[in-house]
Amino acid sequence: MNPRVSVIVPVYNEGEAIVRCLERMLREMLLPAEVLIVHDMPEDTTVPYVERIARTDPRVRAVLNTYGRGPANAIRFGIDAARAPVAVVTMADGCDDPRQIDELARLVDRGVVVAAASRYMPGGQQVGGPRLKRMLSRWAGRSLYTFARVGTRDATNSFKAYDTDFVRQVGIESRTGFEIGLELTAKATRLRLPVAEIPTIWLDRPLGESHFDLGRFLPGYLRWYLFAYGRRLSREKLTARVRKPAVPAPRGTEFEQTA
Repeated sequence: MNPRVSVIVPVYNEGEAIVRCLERMLREMLLPAEVLIVHDMPEDTTVPYVERIARTDPRVRAVLNTYGRGPANAIRFGIDAARAPVAVVTMADGCDDPRQIDELARLVDRGVVVAAASRYMPGGQQVGGPRLKRMLSRWAGRSLYTFARVGTRDATNSFKAYDTDFVRQVGIESRTGFEIGLELTAKATRLRLPVAEIPTIWLDRPLGESHFDLGRFLPGYLRWYLFAYGRRLSREKLTARVRKPAVPAPRGTEFEQTA
């Protein structure tokens, strides 16, 4: 049976911690799905645990990213490898609620091109995480919702579902951090395509440590924040401005996990 949703999970040396995340995900998803665990190097400590689970659950695949290291490249690679018409990006650290994967996917089934899990709409909540990052994210989400009418109050959250045809048509230009969620939301807004949201409760990662580098990733977020405010674009004009695939990022680039 062909999957209806492809779940993209970028990982970096999660080790045994991935088991709990995958077990919850596989238990909660009801739609026919594939789960792509995207890693940057064959020796990633996550891989043996994923392969062990894959032997008993054919929905799971460990996928080696060849686009260059880093979360943006891993997500790009995962969406390109997806076999389903809907792709859901979620993190491996337990911050996102796997019960909502089906709900997000069904919104895309109904016609939206981006479905966001929103921490900042009524019923949503963010528990924990760096205070400055929370403040900037909330301010960006609410200002984009109010003034750019992006369709979600949480444009920066990575936990989103996408119409895979839409993503492949408009392309992904991000190459560093997790700004892909904001990029695709901004592009849908400029094309006047539907974006929707559902409330989510985001919990700071229970295991390990996040190394989100605000100074390094902020320029990418700022670029797409400003892009969302532009005039309406046709699909032809948008795709014409997308950069061609760049030379892969240097293999020494650190992959950092965050929600």
